[in-house]
Amino acid sequence: MIPPIADNFVAAESPEGALEHAVKLNAQGIGAILNLLGEHYHEHMPAFDDMMEYRYLVAEISERELDASVSVKPSQIGLDIGDDVFAENLEGIVDYAVEHDVFIWVDMEDHTTTDATLDAVVENASRDGARVGVAIQANLKRTEDDLKRLANSDAGVRLVKGAYDEPAAVAYTEKSQVNQAYERHLEYLFQEFEQVSVGSHDPEMISLASDFHDEYGTSYEVQMLMGVRNDAQFNLADDDVRVVQYVPYGSKWAQYFYRRVMERKENLLFAARAVLT
Repeated sequence: MIPPIADNFVAAESPEGALEHAVKLNAQGIGAILNLLGEHYHEHMPAFDDMMEYRYLVAEISERELDASVSVKPSQIGLDIGDDVFAENLEGIVDYAVEHDVFIWVDMEDHTTTDATLDAVVENASRDGARVGVAIQANLKRTEDDLKRLANSDAGVRLVKGAYDEPAAVAYTEKSQVNQAYERHLEYLFQEFEQVSVGSHDPEMISLASDFHDEYGTSYEVQMLMGVRNDAQFNLADDDVRVVQYVPYGSKWAQYFYRRVMERKENLLFAARAVLT
């Protein structure tokens, strides 16, 4: 059993618990992105096992007709073993997703993995019937070029600020710089993409997305973590904004919970506010 406080941020230990959470979200007008917790596998079997569980989730999402997708970490399905292992396992998930018409998100990890992640995403997104997207981090200085590449592909984009402690040589390290980059990249997405996914809990960025929607007419959704600003999620949904909740689950909940709360001061404040309310 996931203990109190942690269960604000992690849906369950089992895939069934995560799917049930998605059912409850759907009943309240909110979509779900299911993420099996796990990363940095250095052996083939754990990566293969998680790939198979994602295939199970895809089949269940389709069978239950849920408003849901899945999100996969590259190092969870083999990137630390080799680029080819990651690409093969991602293809195995996308194969099932094409068959069942389910969207696949690929999370982005630290900057050393960006090229391999984008290569695999762009390749899989080009396949007939595939619906694939990737998280792009506004704090990286390379992101403008990456977005231009993705604009010329079939891949979707979830724009996030970036949670990894990256070196100043490759990333903006000041909060104001990251915010400015996020605003700039967000407007580019509304100008160049058919659909925008706003991965942010920042009220200013969410408000800005609404303004860009009014200006450019591009459809968009707001993606937020389970347990973070839950009231805001339901309020946005009540205002007819499409909201999708990122729903982690699995036996590795403890390390996720600790890292998510402690990695940034803003996350600690969000967590404290969520617990107190």
